[in-house]
Amino acid sequence: MTASRKTHAHESDHWTVAGAKARLSEVIERAQTDPQIITRHGKPSVVIVSAEEWARKTVRKGTLAEFLMASPLRDADLDLDRVRDQPRDLDL
Repeated sequence: MTASRKTHAHESDHWTVAGAKARLSEVIERAQTDPQIITRHGKPSVVIVSAEEWARKTVRKGTLAEFLMASPLRDADLDLDRVRDQPRDLDL
C-alpha cells in the first residue's frame, strides 16, 4: 500500500473525520510540514495546511490590470461586437 492509502491515521496524511477529531492536535502538528487530507465517506473532503502555506498560496500576485496587460490576446485583432438586445423583464 502507498503511504497515502495506509489504514492507520497516524501513518499517513489522510484522516477520517472521526480520526481527525480524535487526534486534532496531531493533525495540526503534521499540517505544519505537510498538507493533511480529511476524508468523508471515503472521499477527500478538506485539506488542512499551515497558516504559512495558506498565506503563501493566497497572496495576490499583481492587479487585474497587470494580468490583462500581460495577456497574450492583448494585441490580437479580435472582432468583439456588443449584442444590442433589449433588456429582459425581471419579475421582482
